[in-house]
Amino acid sequence: MGLTYGYDIYLRPRNVARALANLAELAPPTRDVPPLELTLPGGDRLTLPFTSHFMSEPLDCSTGSTLELDTSIMFGADDAVREYGEVHGHEADAEGRVKIGYVYLTVRFESLLSPRYASVEFWAATSAMSRLFAQSARVREVFTGLTAASGGVCCLFDTGDGGPEQVCWLNGRATQEMVPGPRFPDRQALVATWPDLDQ
Repeated sequence: MGLTYGYDIYLRPRNVARALANLAELAPPTRDVPPLELTLPGGDRLTLPFTSHFMSEPLDCSTGSTLELDTSIMFGADDAVREYGEVHGHEADAEGRVKIGYVYLTVRFESLLSPRYASVEFWAATSAMSRLFAQSARVREVFTGLTAASGGVCCLFDTGDGGPEQVCWLNGRATQEMVPGPRFPDRQALVATWPDLDQ
């Protein structure tokens, strides 16, 4: 079985629509598939330049617990992104960005770490993409930037194998703490630092 690395963003449920709208702005400017119409819990409606299970039929997630999307994302080109693009036939655009995809996305309207928070979980489709996620500072910047822009409280880099996770963003600032680690012996200790949703 190959590597399955990913970035998990945790945020207030009301911010999921904003996160998906911000993600749409990172999509390639041209797509060969029809837009996807989406209804979220709470009634928010979005049109996204992605597919779900590689289909574009309208989705009503208003009573669902998860949403799965197939995304393509434009990443700024550092050495790791540039090399990945060259190997996979993706050239940098005029802004120096390279299209990477598919990046799979699972939105959990009640996250596994805390049901009071939602999660937006990106995971690499291949081992090569997983290694890119681990090596590229520009990839990390995209996911921490998306966390910040969407009002997320936490962004974790997860190797998906039960090993330590790296906290990339926590409560408004970039960080490089590990879970488990000296500050966070377990995930519950990390979640305990997240703001009370009633505040």
